[in-house]
Amino acid sequence: MLNSEKTMIAIEEMYQLFPTAHGELTHQSSFELLIAVILSAQATDVSVNKATPALFAAYPTPQRLADAPIEDIIQKIKTIGLYRNKAKNIKACAQQLLDNFHGEVPQTREELMSLAGVGRKTANVVLGDAFGIPAIAVDTHVERVSKRLRICKLNANVLEVEDTLMRKIPKELWVKTHHTMIFFGRYHCLARAPKCDICPLLSMCQEGKDRMKLAK
Repeated sequence: MLNSEKTMIAIEEMYQLFPTAHGELTHQSSFELLIAVILSAQATDVSVNKATPALFAAYPTPQRLADAPIEDIIQKIKTIGLYRNKAKNIKACAQQLLDNFHGEVPQTREELMSLAGVGRKTANVVLGDAFGIPAIAVDTHVERVSKRLRICKLNANVLEVEDTLMRKIPKELWVKTHHTMIFFGRYHCLARAPKCDICPLLSMCQEGKDRMKLAK
């Protein structure tokens, strides 16, 4: 496994590759971000961004979304995977914001995770992107990159990956690193066709070196 020093060397290389890495879900408020992240579970950001403009235009506040008929919500997000369950979750989430948080998005992980459709990853995204609170959200890209580079153990679960990253990366860099690792995994270290042949981290990646040997 990479120690903290080598982990940061790898992360710095990712910063160089993707200096403007950022969250790609379109939103204008913490409420819109919360709903967009809930909708993004097992779906692409692109698909969510296509559906949310009409959704947010129709239901711009927690009150409007909570009051909306479930079938109307479904019609606006039916192009997104798992749309029926997600429609129920975002309607319930909006009602919980009204009932428990005066219509405002809470700013602690525990409170966020009390909302329908919100797990630890979603909570961490909202903390970092909406409020600038240090957090690392471990999605499929972050997990894949962490394991390929042996930043964490290969058999680590999602929480263990998060804990390892938080231990090895300075707190003030958590949000930046989260976005950069997602970009690196989404656009460079892809699941099925990683760009090992042009990767500046190849010397640190045993899986990549093995892949290159097999390609010869």
